[in-house]
Amino acid sequence: MRAGLAGILAAAICAALALAGCGGSSTAVVEAPANPTPRSRIAQEQPPHPDHLDVATAAQEAAAKREAAEAKARKLQAREPAPEPIPEPSEPPPPGSLPPASAGTNGSYTPPPPSQRKKITPRVIERLEQEEAEGRAVLLSGIALAPPSAPARIKAAISAANMIVGRPYIWGGGHASWYSRGYDCSGAVSFALGGGGFLEAPLASTALESWGAPGPGKWITVYANAGHAYAVIAGLRWDTVGDENGTGPRWHAALAYPEGFVARHPPGF
Repeated sequence: MRAGLAGILAAAICAALALAGCGGSSTAVVEAPANPTPRSRIAQEQPPHPDHLDVATAAQEAAAKREAAEAKARKLQAREPAPEPIPEPSEPPPPGSLPPASAGTNGSYTPPPPSQRKKITPRVIERLEQEEAEGRAVLLSGIALAPPSAPARIKAAISAANMIVGRPYIWGGGHASWYSRGYDCSGAVSFALGGGGFLEAPLASTALESWGAPGPGKWITVYANAGHAYAVIAGLRWDTVGDENGTGPRWHAALAYPEGFVARHPPGF
């Protein structure tokens, strides 16, 4: 009898340690697991594999590029300092008081200040579109559409994440099984990474701190610390932090908040 109770207690401790650090967020609703010692089915399951790839059309990609470029232009314009006042014309100096032109103060050209030279023109928009051209997914009604230029594994990761958009936040969700009624932060990140072939089993947020290669990636960056994890995939944030629609796995157009997180990425991506 005592041996049986000891075994149950040991299993509960192992499950708690395996899930430590998942989903800690001030905006997330933490739910106690329905079963404190869930039986893991990961060893018998395959990582998620989307039936189809969610990819943006050329027109959708072009519209997203232009929208991003216009938003960037507005931010640049908002940061511009106020134009410098133009001095009032003064009386001409008396003859003979001008220094020679070779002194550099007579007849030389002084360019206008930067605040008067930077204009948001169609040409500027075109240049900014080129900067935004690579690696930006399209967010359409809560679903992310991968850019056509993305590698196949990135398209698969985005499409896999779309499979669980809108599921509720559940502490420990997505760890005992790839397929869960709800997901916590690291469970949602793991599901997307598993769909892209980057993980064979889900990882807790503490394990994601040392996963992959250090620093941001070109296509995927995972941000993790002891209490939370999220990812930026093709320019969109994949996160369980709540918004007006509630908590749980969702795409967000808002940028990352990297302070206090370790940035990791899959090598080559």
